[in-house]
Parts: sequence; structure tokens; C-alpha cells
Amino acid sequence: MELFPPLSPLQSALLAIILIPTLIALVWGAPWVPTPKNRVRKMLELAKIKPGETLYDLGCGDGRLVHIASAEYGIQAVGFEFSPVIYFMAKMVQPFYWIKGSRAKIKFKNFYKTDFSNINIITCYLLPHSMRSVAKKCEKELKKGSRLVSYAFPILTWKPTHRERRQKKKAYGPIWVYHR
Repeated sequence: MELFPPLSPLQSALLAIILIPTLIALVWGAPWVPTPKNRVRKMLELAKIKPGETLYDLGCGDGRLVHIASAEYGIQAVGFEFSPVIYFMAKMVQPFYWIKGSRAKIKFKNFYKTDFSNINIITCYLLPHSMRSVAKKCEKELKKGSRLVSYAFPILTWKPTHRERRQKKKAYGPIWVYHR
């Protein structure tokens, strides 16, 4: 008795299209765990956003941060998501944010293959091993005056300019702010 019936070539191809980027996202990024909206707003407040700036959210999940940044601060905001399932979900909810004034973009793209040299603000909620890789990329590419705001996990080799403490009662993680 077979536990699972054999897959057709088309089914195998579709499974690979979904699983490979999802596994890459999990290994080099983080699993999708939504950031609470009030922590998203706190991250954006701590970023000290100015008119005309550009924000990248690395591993944007459902896109809530970039949509709030775009709608409430009027800036260009781009989210990068490499898990096909989560990306599809982000694209499904995008029209609801557009109604609220967001013009943020969600890209199905590996952010490690994206140039950061003209970015003012990077936000992320990534695991420690990913933060090390992001730090190295940012050290090479971010311009002076750029900010990086991280939820939950710090960049251990950088000195934060601000740390919002963890709120245990609400199960909120800390927020780390860095200036280049």
C-alpha cells in the first residue's frame, strides 16, 4: 500500500516551484511570523522617516509594514518576499491596503540580490544567522545616514542607536535601531 500516490510530472514541477523558494526563504531568511501592527508602527516611528525616502522590508511577509509606511508616511516602500505561498498571500491582501492609500510594492525576489545603495531605511524581522548576512551586505552597500530597524533580533557586530525593550506581558519582541 502506497502512503502517497506518485506525482505526475506537472505536479512534481509545481511542488518544486513552491518548495524550493520556500525552503530557501526559511534557511536564509526566517519563517513567516507576523509582526504585531502596533510594533510595526513603533518600528516606523523609530525609523524617523522623512518625506521622499525609500524603505525596503526584507522578508516582508504579508506586506503590512510597507503598506503602512506607504499609506501613513507617503514614502516609497518595497517589500521582498521569497516564499511563494506568503508572496501570494501578500498580493491577495494588497488591494485592501490600496484602498487605504498604500502604493507599496511587493516583489517576489531574493533581497540578497538587490542593491541597497540608494535605500534610506531597511526594516526586517529575520533570524540571527540572517541578520549576520544582512549586516555584511549593508556594510558594503548602505549609504551614510541610512537606518536599519530590526524586530526581535539584533546585529551583534553593530552598536544600536536605540533599543525598544521587549514587552513580556504582550509577548512583543525588542526593536533595534541602527544608523550607518
